[in-house]
Amino acid sequence: MSTSNTRDRILDALQDTLIRGGYSAVTLEAVAREAEVSKGGLLYHFPSKAAMVNGLIERLRELAEEEFRQALESEEGLVRVFLRTSLPQSREEKELYWALIAALRSHEELEEEAVRHVQYLFEHWRELLHEELTDPVLAEIILRAGDGLYMAAIAGLAPPDPELTGQMIDRLVEESDKVRRAR
Repeated sequence: MSTSNTRDRILDALQDTLIRGGYSAVTLEAVAREAEVSKGGLLYHFPSKAAMVNGLIERLRELAEEEFRQALESEEGLVRVFLRTSLPQSREEKELYWALIAALRSHEELEEEAVRHVQYLFEHWRELLHEELTDPVLAEIILRAGDGLYMAAIAGLAPPDPELTGQMIDRLVEESDKVRRAR
């Protein structure tokens, strides 16, 4: 089995463990068992629990970079893509991000790099919105609306009415179209 396949299996197992049991369920042994690798094989790729979480956050950062690129190139427009992707697409996605945020907030053992990666994901959307729109107040309103949708979803709050959410997104896109910078 190739090194990258083993590494990916370990990260997949970590993700599944986080979704099922949260950060407290993550142990080297549990992830190794889930990934069907020896503990030594796991330690070859990730020397600690923190290193595994850092690896997963790095994987998510790489996926987000692709999302940023698509948002900039999309016919939908950056604002609509941002707001649409602010709603987690599955229960697993919600639980994964909730577990990662909890891990980042409550465990000093995680590397500062992991915290910076997560902060970057939120901050980069902010930068993109401010670059896209000439109205900084509207850019912040859109950012905070997206962040609110995201946090409410991963915190397990009652889902917003889909029709009302669609109308909110349409309204914000309509307003942003008025102040979009020419490309």
